[in-house]
Amino acid sequence: MGFGPSPSGLPSSGRTAEQWRDDILDKLLYEVGRTTQTAAPQDWYQATAYAVRDQIVDGWVGSRTRTYDEGRKRVYYFSVEFLIGRLLTDSLCNMGATAAVRQALNTLGVSLDSISELEPDAALGNGGLGRLAACFMESLASLSTPAYGYGIRYEQGLFKQALVDGWQRELPEDWLSLGNPWEFKRPDVAYPICFGGVVEHIGGDGDKGRAVWHPAERAVAIAHDTPVPGWRGRHVNTLRLWSARSLDPMQLEAFNRGDFVGALADRAKIEAISRVLYPNDETEAGQELRLRQEFFFTSASLQDLTRRHLTQYKDFASLPDYCAIQLNDTHPSIAVAELMRLLIDEHGMAWDEAWSITTRTLNYTNHTLMPEALESWSVELLGRVLPRHLEIIYQINWEHLRRIAEHGPTTDARNAALSLIDEQHGRRVRMGHLAFLGAHRVNGVSALHTELMRQTVFKELNEVYPGKIVNKTNGITFRRWLFEANPRLTALLVETIGPAFLDDPMRLVEAAPFATDPVFVERYARCRRENKISLGRIIRDRCGIATDPASLFDVQIKRIHEYKRQLLNVLETVALYQAIKDDPGQSFAPRVKIFAGKSAASYVRAKLIIKLANDVGHRIDADPAVRDRLKLVFLPNYNVSLAEDIVPAADLSEQISTAGMEASGTGNMKLGLNGAITIGTLDGANVEMRTNVGEENIVIFGLTTPEVQAKRAAGITGAEVVAGSPRLARVIEALKAGEFSPDDKQRFAPLLDAILGADPFMVCADFDSYWEAQRRVDALWADPAAWWRVSILNTAHMGWFSSDRTIREYCAEIWGAPTD
Repeated sequence: MGFGPSPSGLPSSGRTAEQWRDDILDKLLYEVGRTTQTAAPQDWYQATAYAVRDQIVDGWVGSRTRTYDEGRKRVYYFSVEFLIGRLLTDSLCNMGATAAVRQALNTLGVSLDSISELEPDAALGNGGLGRLAACFMESLASLSTPAYGYGIRYEQGLFKQALVDGWQRELPEDWLSLGNPWEFKRPDVAYPICFGGVVEHIGGDGDKGRAVWHPAERAVAIAHDTPVPGWRGRHVNTLRLWSARSLDPMQLEAFNRGDFVGALADRAKIEAISRVLYPNDETEAGQELRLRQEFFFTSASLQDLTRRHLTQYKDFASLPDYCAIQLNDTHPSIAVAELMRLLIDEHGMAWDEAWSITTRTLNYTNHTLMPEALESWSVELLGRVLPRHLEIIYQINWEHLRRIAEHGPTTDARNAALSLIDEQHGRRVRMGHLAFLGAHRVNGVSALHTELMRQTVFKELNEVYPGKIVNKTNGITFRRWLFEANPRLTALLVETIGPAFLDDPMRLVEAAPFATDPVFVERYARCRRENKISLGRIIRDRCGIATDPASLFDVQIKRIHEYKRQLLNVLETVALYQAIKDDPGQSFAPRVKIFAGKSAASYVRAKLIIKLANDVGHRIDADPAVRDRLKLVFLPNYNVSLAEDIVPAADLSEQISTAGMEASGTGNMKLGLNGAITIGTLDGANVEMRTNVGEENIVIFGLTTPEVQAKRAAGITGAEVVAGSPRLARVIEALKAGEFSPDDKQRFAPLLDAILGADPFMVCADFDSYWEAQRRVDALWADPAAWWRVSILNTAHMGWFSSDRTIREYCAEIWGAPTD
């Protein structure tokens, strides 16, 4: 989507268009090596990016100098994903340079909108986890909180999703093929990363003894730094990503023998660590690679921050005073053992002192209640890849269970639940438990999720360590998801309520009185329509389907997973299709159902849901009887840039996960901020959204978390539910009969078997309630004044969901870090 109008009130960099023009021409010649006569669009993008980066660097250097001179506490955010999106648009917005750079390029006959589209999305993440990390990095900079983001510089990252006859196909996402003008390679910032081998114990027992790890394999972690400017460019932080390199580029002796492939085998094994995000871990080799990835970036990051701390403060006693480490989910939880190893083995510290420092420095964010998503590693694998760390984990566990025993009698069952080692599934190390024990604070990401953590996955640990679990409801950066993604609406809001909300999102509430103002409502609706026209062009280009902007754009965009219940949405679409066919005169709102999202490569059922959505969509689009009443489109290769096109055009936001299973959600916040009305369950942050926007301004349906738990306990099958729901029964029969898959009538049997059996995600149980909720949506759509009032009130009451608020809470209540 183009930048649209530049709202008055947005920051200005102070640089003129003429100055930017000179900068861009300078970079075109001396960085890109082109002239205006020979430059291709890609060259103009590179030159513009380099010119913008130069201006960011001044603030970057100043921010680091201030942090060092004032002895300010730093935050270190460890995340296996950073879904940062395109950086040119983001940087121009935050630096206040969009208008001037646009003008400068216009004088050169170049379109800013066109060249910005050439920037690939960095393939560094999959979904909400990575996007949250990116929002947090931007908010940390906007609040002038000194911070480093630490992760992996994946060369291919997450796969590029193609749809072949409706099936997901995974292709390499070669986002670095044309270079990355935003990063600085730091070959001098390199750390050894060790794997395998044996551990030798010398010098006696206890604190007198010393462990020496003799690894069998070594890699080198090389730093690549990307500056992250905050709002108005006041502060710039660092995203430091690690790439893996072999110590030896090749085995020259083997190469000279003619074994050209074998000569590079060790190098290939090492460099695979930073090749792909989330390798398929169904195989033993895939599991080992994932463990190596997680340890690789965690170890490099800990070595880096401890070196920085020692350089400035000379000893480790003050580490918790000047460093706060946040573990974003269980992926970097090996940090507990690795920080202990560095303190004890590398720096000679006693166990108790090292443990005190570790548990006052580390913090852990949990993102899931599903046991299968809480990582665990087999003792055999962990001992083979990281033998010293397994020893440390056993020691942590022994000390942990000993302290529990000292406080009173316990039982074998309770000890088993509290232990870091799960003995019931072939002896596995529970990484969530390890992160919990090693953290100063453990936080959930919505009020409901945090309470469920206390009651379920960490129930016994919470009883032993009460007060350790706290809540920090997620947020989103308004700079990306309103100012950049929806400049039309931003301009209208600035004109109507003034620019104060640009710095204080809570001031958005000042738009609420205009929800019934006819002039404002008409202009607000016009913004939405123009955004829908823009999205319609993308749908036509990518899917070959024409859409009417007068239709209700009904959006579900997120990772494809059974608990997120895209299947429920598709089943309701089939029911709606059948109802329209039965009686074309019924007053259903004309709809465009828009899906986007990727399935994990090995997730068979999720990939089958994608195929079902595409088959249903093709059938509907081919039926002239409903073509103007209903569409279903699945946009391929969902990423941040595509989300920026979809979110401002959405009328309805599908947040329909099974109650008690979505930790928070941030898509609900992005869509609500842009005025999409939420249809959803009381799950994750939907609960807090209902509180903030008002019960009458959100469409809630379905079982609550206690009701889901009761249904599961009762063992009611999906088939029993279907027997009492004629509408759902008809949908199921259509799928069984192959109405949407005439070439393979059994294609969707695995999906039907799952929901007709135990139905763990309550698809059948919630279907009728969901259908009725959608009819309430139809009724609201039929009353434009009521619809736009609710839509505007959603925008007006979303200020609390700013990631600035979330980061302020982290800084004040967990990290003890400064904000400006």
